[in-house]
Amino acid sequence: MATTEKPTEGQAVRERLISGPGMLLVWLYGVMVVGAVSRSAVQISTEFGHAPLAYSLSAVAGVVYGFITYSLVRGGETARRAALACCAGELVGVLVVGTWTLVEPSAFPDSTVWSDYGVGYLFIPVLLPLSAMYWLRKARAPQEEPQEEVG
Repeated sequence: MATTEKPTEGQAVRERLISGPGMLLVWLYGVMVVGAVSRSAVQISTEFGHAPLAYSLSAVAGVVYGFITYSLVRGGETARRAALACCAGELVGVLVVGTWTLVEPSAFPDSTVWSDYGVGYLFIPVLLPLSAMYWLRKARAPQEEPQEEVG
């Protein structure tokens, strides 16, 4: 028989981040983990010398996606803040690499997950962090109001 204990003062309640639209985010990030990690693993193991920067960036993207997925599943305010920071970093990476691939295509003899803002992945790499940051800001734990002591 499971018991439900109320947290004592100082204990944090781990809020679920994967309810409602959060489940879709976990699923999409999970798909991106598999796509980015498997793509980079094959490319790094078979033809790393051809485009080391592109393949390394795809591996980094896979790690970032994995961390965000883990944070969303873990839940809690600390995980929410970590995922939010990581999503912001992901968005910066997508914008920098996306712009870099358009301005200096010769730097990338092969594409990355974030090339051309994620065109090879239906622009999901640029849309996903925006959606996740919106969701994570909305999922913020409600701030407790200080209670007045009656005396």
